[in-house]
Amino acid sequence: MSKRIKMIFPVPMTEHTREMVESQVPPELIRPGFEVQFVGSKRLMSLANSYYDLSVMEMIVLEAGMQAEAEGFDAVCINTVSDSALYSLRSRLTIPVISPGQSAFHVACMLGHKFSIVTMWDEWKPMYRKTLRDYGLEQRLASVRAINVRPDVQELLAGKEEIVFGKLETAARQAIEEDGADVIVLGSTTMHQSHRFLVEHLPVPVINPGVLAYKLCELFLDLGLTHSKHAFPAPERLQDELLFPAV
Repeated sequence: MSKRIKMIFPVPMTEHTREMVESQVPPELIRPGFEVQFVGSKRLMSLANSYYDLSVMEMIVLEAGMQAEAEGFDAVCINTVSDSALYSLRSRLTIPVISPGQSAFHVACMLGHKFSIVTMWDEWKPMYRKTLRDYGLEQRLASVRAINVRPDVQELLAGKEEIVFGKLETAARQAIEEDGADVIVLGSTTMHQSHRFLVEHLPVPVINPGVLAYKLCELFLDLGLTHSKHAFPAPERLQDELLFPAV
């Protein structure tokens, strides 16, 4: 029987958007014996451009993650570099819960001494400050470089390649040459379409957070690993029905 992994993309997905989001993990990267299913937000939209929006995103991901375990999935992969609800889901669930930000930042530390995040706009910088502080990786960060192009969660980077890809390359080169970055991390899973271009044009490793997090789900399931309940203790009393009556 295949092991099933639920990928949670925390914004609503049209059929058009679904194709672009699912292309993060092309079929050739899904090993035999694994099945991937993407799910979007049921009703709420967030660009993660404020602390309020980050709280909204936490609730979106928490609900979808709880539903995934109830449906019998073997692992949850949070498909946003904000790592929304990562610790909450690890507390609530027993199946592995993996996230792109934590995965990308730690692997970047394995590949170099310093890494830089190249992202779409300055509004996402508080999100990175929070996660890097939580993971104790602030000293390994060379910089966060933003191109200040408003994210489009419906079209992603489609139709903007000629403008956006060049801006991302310029920002990444500045991070390497001026900030001392040895590794570049894409600042959002919505930027995955630029990964191949940047790999071909930059002299350092470029990490695509969404696909890395997915492959770590496969690895954890292969090795029978999940998060420690000493680190993420289960709640004393569940209040699922009050938070999410449908779940």
